Amino acid sequence: MTLAPGTRIYLAVAPVDMRKSFDGLGAVVVDVLKQNPLDGHLFLFRGKGGDRIKALYWNRNGFALWYKRLEKGRFKWPQKSVPSLEISAQEFALLLDGIDFTKLKRLPDFHGKYLL
Repeated sequence: MTLAPGTRIYLAVAPVDMRKSFDGLGAVVVDVLKQNPLDGHLFLFRGKGGDRIKALYWNRNGFALWYKRLEKGRFKWPQKSVPSLEISAQEFALLLDGIDFTKLKRLPDFHGKYLL
């Protein structure tokens, strides 16, 4: 899945009813994530079983819905006490590959001088 530059990715932490479609997921974006679904960002939802995710986004003139089901295993979803979480495009790619990105550690940024 290719995202436009500047697209932010929001993840609904609590499971949602995977029978929801455009309007139902749009309501979750407004009521739970406190975002505007028409802003062009990507919103991710996971079912209770953990093996399915849906992505909702506004595509120029209408909503688009993307759905993925794992045949084996579960998506590694963050366990937080907040209703939503913003993730990076790299974390999104890891999530789709079944990698638990919440357990990865980033190296600290380097702000020193180079030794020559």
